Amino acid sequence: MSETFFAPCPRGLENILAAELILLDAVAPQTLPGGVCFQGDLSLAYRVNLESRLASRILWRIAQQPYQNEHDLYTIAYDIDWTRYFSAQRTLRVDLTATRSPLTSLSFTTLRIKDAICDRFRAEGQLRPSIDKQSPDVRVYAYLSDKKASLYLDTSGEALFKRGYRKHSEEAPLRENLAAGLLTLAGWGPDIALLDPMCGSGTIATEAALIAARQAPGLHRSFGFQKLNWFDGPTWQRLKQKAHDAVRPAPRTPMIFASDVLENAVERAKDYAENANVADWITFSTADVRWQEAPASTGIWLSNPPYGVRLEDSETLAALYPALGTTLKKHFAGWNAWFFSGDLQLPKLIGLKPERRIPLFNGALDCRLYGFKMVEGSMRRVKQVSEVFS
Repeated sequence: MSETFFAPCPRGLENILAAELILLDAVAPQTLPGGVCFQGDLSLAYRVNLESRLASRILWRIAQQPYQNEHDLYTIAYDIDWTRYFSAQRTLRVDLTATRSPLTSLSFTTLRIKDAICDRFRAEGQLRPSIDKQSPDVRVYAYLSDKKASLYLDTSGEALFKRGYRKHSEEAPLRENLAAGLLTLAGWGPDIALLDPMCGSGTIATEAALIAARQAPGLHRSFGFQKLNWFDGPTWQRLKQKAHDAVRPAPRTPMIFASDVLENAVERAKDYAENANVADWITFSTADVRWQEAPASTGIWLSNPPYGVRLEDSETLAALYPALGTTLKKHFAGWNAWFFSGDLQLPKLIGLKPERRIPLFNGALDCRLYGFKMVEGSMRRVKQVSEVFS
């Protein structure tokens, strides 16, 4: 039986997520702002949770109806036989988002949906599920447009970008699925040298190593669908075993390079790569990006340079950016350089003209992925080789 799913993702990655879902055997993917709707059987939810590098969650749509007020939403939720999906012993959380909804209080609406679910359990002669807003067993998501309400069961649990290898939360980290998306948009593949010379906690390098190793990003974590009534343990174990068997050993000479001027950042990046079982795929070093040299004759430079709003940050970056342009022109002829940044003045500050400007969002922050083709001699020759990005 075909079901309907929605996979949210960082804004700007919708098209490449749709392409990824096709490779995972999803049916009829449809891109929408902020995600992709697709069809498939319930076992597809297992596979996409396990293998998608770009999705943030996999939501299973169990109802979609017109509504006008909170009473309609209560009725829609109450009419669902929730006992089919999870037991009353599971803890519950309800989240709601809306676009152009006529309702005035989304918090009250969320409460009414939660009450409807609990009341339905009581009507079936069972206990009311307990509410847990921190670590619930089951998450129900409601989405309201101006006229329609959609109710989803979350099959993921923790967000999919939480692969499990990052043990500490850094300030404004680059999420793992966004890093994987940057690698795809930059055209990187495992046979191409990759350098992140401002690696921070190493998310870009670690995601690249997971791709090169053919290691499913969800191989070492659990998922929300394991707590739903329809969970099929043998099917899940077969999928996990297949993914485990697909993992490749690291090469003798790694093609992924990560460095940072801060030694403690490099050590943390190493730790995270170890946690992900891909440290042997990456060459780490402590180095100042201003004196960085190319580790191969050709390759891809991909970095998420620091950017901030404080005056002292702006002054520091104003001095750093021109040095980046100099380093690229001096040492990286034959490379493609990509910068992901929320600083829309970055190309001007580093003194290079980008061949590509791809709009993306890091959370709510409007960003760009800038692509530069580095050539020998004068940068005026860049236009002659722009077909590399076509």
